Amino acid sequence: MNVKIAHSLTSPEDYLHNEQLADTKHQLIDGEIYAMEGASQNHNLLSLNIASELKNQLKGKPCRTFMVDMKVRVGDDFYYPDVMVVCAEDKAHEYYKTAPIIIVEVLSKSTRKFDQSSKRLHCQSIPTLEEYVLIEQDKGEIQVFCKNQHWQSSYYYLGDQITFQSLGVTVSVSDIYDQVDNEDVLAFLTQAQL
Repeated sequence: MNVKIAHSLTSPEDYLHNEQLADTKHQLIDGEIYAMEGASQNHNLLSLNIASELKNQLKGKPCRTFMVDMKVRVGDDFYYPDVMVVCAEDKAHEYYKTAPIIIVEVLSKSTRKFDQSSKRLHCQSIPTLEEYVLIEQDKGEIQVFCKNQHWQSSYYYLGDQITFQSLGVTVSVSDIYDQVDNEDVLAFLTQAQL
């Protein structure tokens, strides 16, 4: 989890004001401010790859793809999803969104437990959210939770295709892992060359 930096409760208004002035990003969770850690090369590549795939396939549609610096507001909490897609008109604020249809998180050792549990469950309360996606950066595995399946998850691996039903978009898992350096990707590329 990220590092807690405030010892007193902070209002959403104070958080938003201070966040615009801050040099680093922070999340507001239950009134407490947490500084966010930097991301690895694989984390950045995975975020960029899936954001690019989604954005390219959504051209000409009303959906917009955001990554890294756009916050999502859930009640009085604010998170920075790695990637999110908003299809409904969402002009709540210039610096955050309230109506994503899909949220994507790239897992790291420090955020895995939080992203898989508390954050996921909280984000699933967003009325517009249809899919919550977890991407492993240390292995070739993607977990997709779907609202229309009562938030049950499905797993996808290198060589598979993922259809994000909420968007009508299909993406290859290997395209999401393009240029990512981990053992699963290396083994998949080696096998593909045989």
